[in-house]
Amino acid sequence: MTDVSEARSGVLSRIFAAEADTAPGDSHEQVVLCHDRDTGLKAVIAIHSTALGPALGGTRFHAYASEEDAVQDALNLARGMSYKNALAGLDLGGGKAVIIGDPTKIKTEALLRAYGRFVQSLNGRYVTACDVGTYVADMDVIARETEFVTGRSPENGGAGDSSVLTAFGVFQAMRASAQHRWGTPSLKGRRVGVAGVGKVGHYLVEHLVEDGAQVVVTDVSEAAVNRVRAAHPSVEVAADTPALIRADLDVYAPCALGGALNDETVPVLTAQIVCGAANNQLAHPGVEKDLADRGILYTPDYLANAGGVIQVADEIHGFNFERAKAKAAKIFDTTLEIFARAEADGVPPAVAADRLAEKRMAEVGRLRTILLPGSRRG
Repeated sequence: MTDVSEARSGVLSRIFAAEADTAPGDSHEQVVLCHDRDTGLKAVIAIHSTALGPALGGTRFHAYASEEDAVQDALNLARGMSYKNALAGLDLGGGKAVIIGDPTKIKTEALLRAYGRFVQSLNGRYVTACDVGTYVADMDVIARETEFVTGRSPENGGAGDSSVLTAFGVFQAMRASAQHRWGTPSLKGRRVGVAGVGKVGHYLVEHLVEDGAQVVVTDVSEAAVNRVRAAHPSVEVAADTPALIRADLDVYAPCALGGALNDETVPVLTAQIVCGAANNQLAHPGVEKDLADRGILYTPDYLANAGGVIQVADEIHGFNFERAKAKAAKIFDTTLEIFARAEADGVPPAVAADRLAEKRMAEVGRLRTILLPGSRRG
């Protein structure tokens, strides 16, 4: 999304702000605070929009610096999911949840099941899945308390690890970016820097290596880097993300947490293309213009990383991997369409993507005003 910052003071002012005081699309339908003292659960479920259907989005388990930071993250991520699902052509709205705390220290069966009961209490308005800090096994536990969960294990009828098609979709968007910039959809011989080689990043590296790219990686986890190096000895390792950004690159792929593109990183980027898996890569409004002014082609994050939500959304109707992969492959064509619209309108690709997503939410969402027998509005 092009707006992931909070200019007003306090998170409540953002939630309750009048429409005239908010950025386009920055009003949320519902924010739920979930607390269970016995298990230590503290969570936030943010529902941004159900204009296109139930709000689908993952559950992030993270040790936030403050509860307000957690709410802000949930709001930003939920908004991004609305745009991601709309642009992916899914009949789903956008929502996101965060569980506050270090998952390596406080994650338990009881805590996850308590969280599942809060999800169930929303009666289908929100459907959860995996995100940073949560895994397929966690979704299986949560599913013992709620029917509104995707990304479960294949043995439980689920889609499994959504990182697989997330990485595949990012690779398709990167191929389209290469086509637009260099006239070929191949990354062969291109130097690609991947910041974050965890759940999604290591799959992306595999695609890049197979395509003949020269890959440079970095991650705060030494184990994650070692895993990639063991599988792909040709991969280079940068000391840290600032070093990677300044390295001689053709493509930069942010695949960790949000805010990777900011006032400090954009001026020193050497890459001609930015295309990665991280959510909310733009630290604040205006960064997309800064990238464009430097001649850097930015692939909107929620366009590139939609493969994962396409995968888990397919589970809702009975999962078929090949069908989901075929849908995720269309990210290539959508990316080219966004670049063409951006050039035609004279705007950055992030703005063109926002406009197309907002158009679909408005036009299709309006159909809910046509009431069906036995239904209520919305």
